[in-house]
Amino acid sequence: MNNKKYHNFICQIIDQDLNKNKNLSFHTRFPPEPNGHLHIGHAKSICLNFELAYLYKGRCNLRFDDTNPLKENIKYINSIKYDISWLGYKWYGNVHYSSEYFFKLYQYAKQLIYQGLAYVDHLTKEQIREYRGTLNTPGRNSPYRDRTIQENIKLFKKMKKGEYNEGEACLRAKIDMNSSFIIMRDPVLYRILFAHHHQTKDDWYIYPTYDFAHCLSDSIEKITHSLCTLEFQDNKRLYNWILENTNVKHYPKQYEFSRLNLEFSILSKRKLKILIDDNIVEGWNDPRISTISGLRRKGYTPSSIKHFCQKIGITKQNNLIEYSLLEHCIRKELNQTAIRSMAILEPIKIILYNLDKNHKEILIVPNHPNNPDMGTHEILFTNIIYIERSDFKEEYDKKYKRLRIGEEIRLRYAYIIKAEKIEKDKFNNIINIICYCDTNSLGKKPKNKKNPAVIHWISIHNALPAEFRLYDQLFNIKNPEQQTNFLSYINPKSLIKKYGFIEKKLEKMIYKYIMNYNDQLHFQFERIGYFCLDYIDSKKNYLVFNRTVHLRDVWNVKK
Repeated sequence: MNNKKYHNFICQIIDQDLNKNKNLSFHTRFPPEPNGHLHIGHAKSICLNFELAYLYKGRCNLRFDDTNPLKENIKYINSIKYDISWLGYKWYGNVHYSSEYFFKLYQYAKQLIYQGLAYVDHLTKEQIREYRGTLNTPGRNSPYRDRTIQENIKLFKKMKKGEYNEGEACLRAKIDMNSSFIIMRDPVLYRILFAHHHQTKDDWYIYPTYDFAHCLSDSIEKITHSLCTLEFQDNKRLYNWILENTNVKHYPKQYEFSRLNLEFSILSKRKLKILIDDNIVEGWNDPRISTISGLRRKGYTPSSIKHFCQKIGITKQNNLIEYSLLEHCIRKELNQTAIRSMAILEPIKIILYNLDKNHKEILIVPNHPNNPDMGTHEILFTNIIYIERSDFKEEYDKKYKRLRIGEEIRLRYAYIIKAEKIEKDKFNNIINIICYCDTNSLGKKPKNKKNPAVIHWISIHNALPAEFRLYDQLFNIKNPEQQTNFLSYINPKSLIKKYGFIEKKLEKMIYKYIMNYNDQLHFQFERIGYFCLDYIDSKKNYLVFNRTVHLRDVWNVKK
């Protein structure tokens, strides 16, 4: 690992801490809430926490802050564990859950009550919000704020036993209703939820809030550096207040960095769930959303995502990252690793009239033009082939450099052909292009002529049907996250499906991958883009390919 590559302001803080305390054992954690799949913003945090643990020879825990059973699911837990492992990281020891510490957290809550720093409140959610005030107006004390310690302990025990209905009571910290920080205006520490929990089952009727559980879980696990994004900056005051007013033995320190904001993307799990529930996307692994599972299905690799996270760096400055930078990272990798092949997305038939109908010629082509170690594969050349419909133009166009009547082009890895006439159906649609094949042109430059344009093709006898999914940005504005009505900015052309052919000679290689769920197989379909096999919808007799990224590197060109 190149230490300079990972050095940032958090590293500077850690270096200072280690200089002050030579015995400090660096310990961080990645603490997701299991209420959805991870997205590219989480990848930034994953890379930061795990890479720092590696860099400083420390430890990184995986802990699920599972304090809200109404929104959590074991499926989310499994998907999060898979995503982290897929990215190439391994957490320290066993997976942890805040729910492991529910009894300890309950004891800490009682400590606050015994110190006169917490009380049971019977205001409704709406009333609590109203009493809390605004940024411009101070809050008001709850009428239940001055109960005695003994009364609060009694009522809190009743909450724990399930003797109140949901919303009928909660436990609040007694801090300062006049604080300039709204989060310090007597925040809720416990609420009543009659819900089945994926870990503790039906043992509890009260659940700690995220803010109460998070800091204490950090302390219990002896986390030294609690790293979070800037929206938790104000929460640090409550984080420290809880630790300072309970008898914890270990005091973690919280540090904030900027969250990842990505162009044309929604990264809020709440909004992502709206997209899924409204059937705008097909699920958490839809390639149009920037979840890790969606990016994986689209063809992004662990190394490309980690490379992206390294390039954007760790700062305290919020900014909007260009989507083209993410595309640059995967394109740069696939340019080195993807197998070159030919595919036809919108086929039109070419008949080479001067070749015998039984003509079959095997041509050997490289899997990668610059890497002979990747080997070769066979393609078949016959008298009937498919080309892209966009590679032929009936009308004269001086700027058009592909196939036209009377013009020559070269077939990739094969011969020069010349279009002589076309055949149409009764609806005036072109069904065949009749061409002459120069059988002396294989591997030779034309004499006294400029080199013709090169197009890709597939023999009709080497054509395997396939579906191609062309993905574009889901939103047609750069920052949909800032829009209240973000659904009105959906790009109606975010997914276009084409039905064409790939080289049949590749099917043995492809079918091997179909049997391995979540395995990735990448191709550069020449002149079209980088694609991956869709490991979910592809079947032995029906192949689906997702476009990962275009061939052109916009980010590099702009920079």
